[in-house]
Parts: sequence; structure tokens; C-alpha cells
Amino acid sequence: MSKKDELVSARALDALYQKTDKIYYEFARGCGLSETAYWILYCVEVSGGSVAQRVISDEFSYSKQTVNSALKALEAKGLIRLDFAEGSRKAKVVSLTPEGRLFSEERIVPAIEAEDRAFLSLSPDERSEFLRLARAYTAAIDSELAAISEKRGSK
Repeated sequence: MSKKDELVSARALDALYQKTDKIYYEFARGCGLSETAYWILYCVEVSGGSVAQRVISDEFSYSKQTVNSALKALEAKGLIRLDFAEGSRKAKVVSLTPEGRLFSEERIVPAIEAEDRAFLSLSPDERSEFLRLARAYTAAIDSELAAISEKRGSK
């Protein structure tokens, strides 16, 4: 494969990631949510209805400010509540309210189930290979971008 073909392949992967991001963005908007708020509810749902705020920031690499803004919007809609974690005066736990549970059952759970069906539409070997390659690519791009950052830092 020529260097040009390799770059075209890398751009094709970028385009696929952008298309996936757009699908979720539009789905979130269709639910009346920002993309961040959607992923917060998603995280709370897959965590069983309650999750530490820190986990949300870590899992989705969102800044604390971004998470706080989305949480305020979700709280204003009556979909979540924030409580201090047991024994803490700082760490908070995000939980679905009864209204949030209904919203999640109607909007978030069907999306999770659709993802599961889409993933299961691949053969077991394809699923395994897809995950292996996605992990390898993520590690490689992380390493490459870290090297650029390191180079900038040494200047």
C-alpha cells in the first residue's frame, strides 16, 4: 500500500468516527438532550441507575465543568438528582429520579438495546477482531499524539 493509500485509509477511519459521532449527536437532540447529557444518562443507566460523578468524567473524558453544566440541565428537567457519596462532603453520586427512570426506559434503554443488536449482528470472530483492532488503534493514536505533546513540551 502506498503512503497516499495509507493516508486515505486513515482519513476514511476519521470519517467513520465523525459519522458515528453525528449519529449519536442527532439521537441525543431527538431526545431533547445535549450530547453530554445523553451520555450522562447512558452512563447512569448502564451503571444500574446511580453512578459517581467522577466516573462520568473519567469514562467519557469530559471536563468537570462540562459534566456540571449537563448535570444542572438534567437536574432542572427533573431527570436526575445529585447526592453526596456516603461519607464524603465533596464527591457526588448521580441517580435517576422516578421521572428520569421513565425517560431512560423510553429513550436511553432502546438505544442501548439497538447498540447491542448492531454489535451482535457481527459474527463472534468479527466482534472480537473489531474490539482488538479498535484497542490497538486507540493505543497507537494515543502514543503518537502523546509524542507530539511531549515534543512541544520540550521546546
